Amino acid sequence: MSIKAHLPHLSLFLALCTLTSYGHAQSNKINFKKHVLTTQFLAEGAAIGDVNQDGLMDVMAGAYWFEAPSWKPQELETPKLFEYDKGYSNAFISHGMDVNRDGWVDFVRIGFPGEAVLWFENPKNQKGHWKIHTICPALGNESAGFYDIDKDGRKDLVGSIPETGEMVWYKAPNTPDNLVWEKFTISEKESPGTAKYAHGLGMGDLNMDGNPDLIITEGWWESPTNPKDGQWKFHTAKLGEPAAQMYVQELNGDDKPEVISSSAHQLGIWWHEQEPTGAWVTHLVDSSFSQTHGLELVDINRDGNKDLVTGKRYFAHMGKDPGGNKPPQLVWFEYIPGKTPKWTKHIIDENSGVGVQVIVEDFFGNGLMDIIVANKKGVFLFEQLRD
Repeated sequence: MSIKAHLPHLSLFLALCTLTSYGHAQSNKINFKKHVLTTQFLAEGAAIGDVNQDGLMDVMAGAYWFEAPSWKPQELETPKLFEYDKGYSNAFISHGMDVNRDGWVDFVRIGFPGEAVLWFENPKNQKGHWKIHTICPALGNESAGFYDIDKDGRKDLVGSIPETGEMVWYKAPNTPDNLVWEKFTISEKESPGTAKYAHGLGMGDLNMDGNPDLIITEGWWESPTNPKDGQWKFHTAKLGEPAAQMYVQELNGDDKPEVISSSAHQLGIWWHEQEPTGAWVTHLVDSSFSQTHGLELVDINRDGNKDLVTGKRYFAHMGKDPGGNKPPQLVWFEYIPGKTPKWTKHIIDENSGVGVQVIVEDFFGNGLMDIIVANKKGVFLFEQLRD
């Protein structure tokens, strides 16, 4: 069944059209060209990869992959119909990687909070739906994601087991003859940040020992040298309100790592500064729009400093969140280093926003960072252009 068949009132033109959106940013003359892959609600996150090995990057979201350069939708599985004002999809955060080491990119998809995480096996240009494998039967925390925990060069899966209240990670398989994602437990049972709908999670080296630690809004778990060695030590810390993805970055020149977070359903983007006493002080970056449920830290303008990319999650709680009915902006914040760091807001688009994830990669291989988002507005690719 085609994507058009699910929403017959949408024309194929709307599903496949390409529009040009010039961001308000003038810094380094950065513009973005907006590619509309579909206006159907498929997912709250997306992934990228050269699915058919034609040398062009493609986009995967929900039950489809979109073939570049026409963005023709191809089914991964039998699609389900989701209505933006009546509920949620079965696809939240996603990731593209070669799971089974056969040389073809596969699609890993975290479902609705508390439900299964699946990976879809690339059929190597054979027709038909992709074979589906289960990584784990249930995963919690709406900011669960993919990080290289054991530093082997492959992204692992991090999230929680809501039933037991444990934070866990699943090691990505390394050999094609054993495709089990091995589970390792990080925390004690009934730990913070482990509820089905918990908000806020990230990885970064907070204690500067070379190992990525696990961060939530209530504190952080210190990774042992070998992350497989039992439970990690938890450090209580006040790292803001319920958040999206969280990041560790030195921001103010004091050679100590800070934490960056954004509000999932309210107003606020923040950086959290650690004082000599060990206490944390929260500083506001921006509160001009709400529901920044997807956040990425990446150098957009190639000045050597990592910027922020985020946006408003469209109809996150059916318009009931603060500012829920305001335009769904997609923005980047240009980071300006200093003892008191600053960020300059640049609006990219006002009719897309984000889901629970933002993908920022050099999609076209030209050295410029592009942005991919999926949410209740559709699936969009923003191609960075330079004058």
